[in-house]
Order: sequence, then C-alpha cells, then structure tokens
Amino acid sequence: MLPLLQAAQQGGSQWFTLVLFGGMFVVMYFFMIRPQQKKAKEAKNFRENIKKGDEVVTIGGLHGKVHSVKDNGTIVLEADPGVRLTFSLESISAESTKKIMETELKKS
Repeated sequence: MLPLLQAAQQGGSQWFTLVLFGGMFVVMYFFMIRPQQKKAKEAKNFRENIKKGDEVVTIGGLHGKVHSVKDNGTIVLEADPGVRLTFSLESISAESTKKIMETELKKS
C-alpha cells in the first residue's frame, strides 16, 4: 500500500483520487442505495396488492383485517368486530405483516 501511495504523490494523485472516489461510490451504491430501492419497491408492490380480508399490521403496531381499500389511498381496518379505523395506505408495514404471517403459518 505504501508504494502505491508514494506513486500517487509523485504525479498521478489526481487519477488516484478520482478512482478512489469512483470506487467509493460503487461500493455505496451496491451496499446502501440499491438494497434500499429494492426494499421500497417491494413495500410499494405489497401495498398495491392489499385486498379485502387480508390481515395486516400498521407501522404503529395495530393488527387488523382489511375491511375496504379506497381509491384515494386510504384503507379501512377492522381491529375488533364492529371497530373500524381508517388509515393511509402508506401506514401499512410490509415487513411486520410478513413476519406475523410467517409466524402464524409456522404455528399451524
């Protein structure tokens, strides 16, 4: 590593710096940006495919069954028989819902 740094100081420091920053960007893209984009896309697909009768969990931790999905981006959950609450569709947690469903499948 030391000879590489000495060579960079002697004349190619601009290229070395450019390659170093380019490499850092590539690493950040594959370890941070890309996985976050994939996770957001999966959550969006999950929310678009919610239908009446699905069991879901909100980001606040409320468990309920979907009573209806409205076109304006809201969802009505039935938390208890006769208790209906209206939420924004973005407040449904895809991760928590999947964890709960997996746990229930393992029990049965």
